[in-house]
Amino acid sequence: MLGMALVGGGAYAATNWIIGLTAGSSAESQSATIANLTISAVASPSATNLLYPGGSGDVVATITNPNPYPVTITGVDLPTNTTYAGGFTTSSLGTAQTGCSSTTSDVVWNYSSATSGSVHTLTSALTVAANGSLTVTFTNDASMTTAAPAACAATFFSMPSLTGVVATGGAATATTGPATDAWTS
Repeated sequence: MLGMALVGGGAYAATNWIIGLTAGSSAESQSATIANLTISAVASPSATNLLYPGGSGDVVATITNPNPYPVTITGVDLPTNTTYAGGFTTSSLGTAQTGCSSTTSDVVWNYSSATSGSVHTLTSALTVAANGSLTVTFTNDASMTTAAPAACAATFFSMPSLTGVVATGGAATATTGPATDAWTS
């Protein structure tokens, strides 16, 4: 019985020892890689505001983040106002609409200018989860000029590629989807 008491007392004493650290001790860490986001056209949810000559309409897209951390988007960089969307017969964007091509449609991103890469701030930041996707309706961010041909009636459009995004990576709460956003001048 006395042996048990001594062992128990010795273990208690050992847990109260103060342990130091040798000078020059080190550890290693590594940062994650950076991968580009992907923005793709999607048919669902469908656009609420539809295009017509002289009007603006919605654009629906899915943003995919392959990074192991959330990415927050605060702005978009637009192509020029002479870079037109291509017209298609269905929402799958598989069959081109005759007479409504990327050279004739007169459908552009709203607020695009003669300068490629013009930056436009989103009305609300969008955060895409780590290794996740977010579907977004960009409200009234496409426009059709009054010069659009009649062949572009009842047509689905593949918008021109954005030239970039303004985004940061790091800890953030993901935006719940589907989301709605827009940009202004």
